[in-house]
Amino acid sequence: MDKEKVLTKLTDAGLVAVVRANNADEAIRIADACLEGGCPSIELTFTVPGAHKVIEALAAKYTNGEMLLGAGTVLDAETARTAILSGANYIVSPGFNLEAAKLCNRYRLPYLPGCMTITEVLTAMEAGADIVKIFPADLFGPKIIKDIRGPLPHAKMMPTGGVDISNVDQWIKAGAVAVGAGSSLTAGAKTGDYAKITETAKEFIRRIKEARA
Repeated sequence: MDKEKVLTKLTDAGLVAVVRANNADEAIRIADACLEGGCPSIELTFTVPGAHKVIEALAAKYTNGEMLLGAGTVLDAETARTAILSGANYIVSPGFNLEAAKLCNRYRLPYLPGCMTITEVLTAMEAGADIVKIFPADLFGPKIIKDIRGPLPHAKMMPTGGVDISNVDQWIKAGAVAVGAGSSLTAGAKTGDYAKITETAKEFIRRIKEARA
């Protein structure tokens, strides 16, 4: 999938589901539940055992691009390359790594590095990051989006960490192009209630649409 199409699809829905799980089966069920709830963008973290194999399985399952497969918790270029070969459409990291940025640029995949300060955001953008992941977002709240957009009005940001149903509208109204949601979205998996994940995803999407309107 072309880089531009990935970025468009990611921002259109406005929600990236951060999937952390104890095993491959749980991760796939979470991803399926999120997709059913209207969230096509999945960030499968490399904290999941055999993460690259899970990405491969999901890529084989959704061959028509229904699911936008991202690899998360990517700490270096080696892991990024493994994720890309497994079928990842974009790469997400908790921090910025120049070599990972270069590799993603080489293969024209979006790289979403975790940043917090103006300097970090600017460094990431200069290295080609189209969207910067503001992480951990709950340290400052939605105000940080407005503060960063003051000197950098062209910055595209996606907060992750502490984003939930109760505040997602505030993040969108502050200027976030999308949000990343983990436990607040996928908590149902702990009790095997995957239907809850689907319903929560629907509610996230609804509130994002309302905030944008």
